[in-house]
Amino acid sequence: MPHIPTRSRTVPAASAAHRSGGNAPLAWWLAATVCVTVVVALLAIGFGSVNISADRVIAVLCANLTRRAAGLDPLDQQIVWELRVPRVLMAAVVGASLALAGAALQGLLRNPLADPFIVGVSSGASLGAVLVMSFGSGALFGLSTPAAAFIGALVLLLLVFAFAQRSGSFTDIRLVLSGVALGYVAMAGTSFAQLQAEPGQVRGILFWMMGSVAGARWETLALPTVALLGAGAWLLIQARGLNALALGDDDAVAVGVDLRRFRLGLLLVAALLTAVTVAVAGGVGFVGLIVPHAVRMLVGADHRRLLPVSALSGAVFLVLVDLVARTIGSPNEYPLTIFTALVGGPFFLWLMRSPEGRS
Repeated sequence: MPHIPTRSRTVPAASAAHRSGGNAPLAWWLAATVCVTVVVALLAIGFGSVNISADRVIAVLCANLTRRAAGLDPLDQQIVWELRVPRVLMAAVVGASLALAGAALQGLLRNPLADPFIVGVSSGASLGAVLVMSFGSGALFGLSTPAAAFIGALVLLLLVFAFAQRSGSFTDIRLVLSGVALGYVAMAGTSFAQLQAEPGQVRGILFWMMGSVAGARWETLALPTVALLGAGAWLLIQARGLNALALGDDDAVAVGVDLRRFRLGLLLVAALLTAVTVAVAGGVGFVGLIVPHAVRMLVGADHRRLLPVSALSGAVFLVLVDLVARTIGSPNEYPLTIFTALVGGPFFLWLMRSPEGRS
């Protein structure tokens, strides 16, 4: 469970964080990360079990974007436009959403080690999805796996709110405790449902729980993209409030922040992003934990910089992870969390050895 610093300990750290990484203009950071995102996306579209050269990839993209796809190689059209582009876009949207959710929760809890899954939303989503996988869609009134995951996440979030409140209000620590406790209850239900599944279903369940964007199609991109754009816009509008909250409750109130409403909004937005990403891609771990933390070390803790750069960095990170997951053992694929954990674990071991981690 993360430690929530007191105001006296938070102010110096937050002030130092705002000063660090703040020399380069925001436009420079955005331009750099956008360029990297485009290059990585083109690389991921071209590489796979069948490699396609960059000029052919660009030709297919231009032809489809201008609606002049006639005359293209049908195999290139199918591989690039129908299979890989939706998959790369889904990985980018999921990575950006988890990074934004992580940045929002780290700002809410004033703890750079907070994780988007800490409020138990992922456990609720997993329970809903695994119930459908194990017992069929009839187990949850005919819902599909993504819909059941989303409903499970929302139900658990409502329960977290109900248990976290006391006398009409809630605190950060009560939210965390309620999320952790209810998350364990949902995990117990998920384990029980797994034990009832047929042996042939278990591998698919485990694969989904560790995250994958293999099922991405154009029609599945709409919901996570709308959620990302809406939540991202709201968070950017609230960036000054997040900066004030980092300095302590008294400072936030002094600049006009309604703490209860603001915290509730941050939690809802982070939970919504997490629920949608888990519904479409399963339980992708570590992205929302390591990406905002790494970006904060580069650009500082000013959320006007941190939020957009984290979103773009999360997109780049997960596109690269998905590229590795589908090519390292081709034609077999591996769950995403295997590789995000391989990156996340050493990252925090290094952080513990660095001066920032020891302070």
